[in-house]
Amino acid sequence: MEQQELQALLQAVAKGELSPKQAEQQLRTEPFSDLGYAKVDHHRAIRQGVAEVIYGEGKTADQIRGICQSMIKKGQKAILITRLSKEHADDLKLDFELWYHTLSRVGIIGDIPEPKGRGTIVVAAAGTSDLPVAEEAALTAEVLGNKVERLYDVGVAGIHRLFAHAEDIARAEVIVAVAGMEGALPSVVAGIADCPVIAVPTSVGYGASLNGLAALLAMLNSCASGVSVVNIDNGFGAGYQAAMINKQR
Repeated sequence: MEQQELQALLQAVAKGELSPKQAEQQLRTEPFSDLGYAKVDHHRAIRQGVAEVIYGEGKTADQIRGICQSMIKKGQKAILITRLSKEHADDLKLDFELWYHTLSRVGIIGDIPEPKGRGTIVVAAAGTSDLPVAEEAALTAEVLGNKVERLYDVGVAGIHRLFAHAEDIARAEVIVAVAGMEGALPSVVAGIADCPVIAVPTSVGYGASLNGLAALLAMLNSCASGVSVVNIDNGFGAGYQAAMINKQR
């Protein structure tokens, strides 16, 4: 059940179209479905405005299938599955109309909603090797109902490529900046933007990058104001946070 559906339920009670007891019964049966291996949270959209997202890594195809079936049964219109292997995606396509993005390992069941956020979320990636994480962020934000603009391969090694998009940066409501190696991109972006910047360190880089730890520490120590930092390779977390910032009031 989503927030709009809850409001419709309460309005039906107010108009006398539904008794309080009937409304109570609907709400009692909604909170979660116990599948044994998972308790699918059907009230998350009411509490947070966003339905539960499935983290695919570590789950079997049958477990993901069961969770999806439970969500669809309760009326979920769009389901986001992150870190989904191609093998599991091919298996799930036997039962669902699933769109799969190979690079980011994101699967989507249902239609991406029309943008309802206040403005545009810009996702900027330093290099092509950062695209799997950047696309995870971009697709997450889109599934959560946001307009997303992608600026790819705009790292500081050729900083003129970033400055060529100065107008796009100026128009952004929030920016997700994705970078590995020394992780400098978010600091530069935050130095020219007047909106929140979410920094995403990636595990891209040679040995001393320590699988993204160097970029993480650099971003945490950014001298630019307005930078928040998510975990290494956590494109989903960045896209989700950006959607919350851009949420329609």
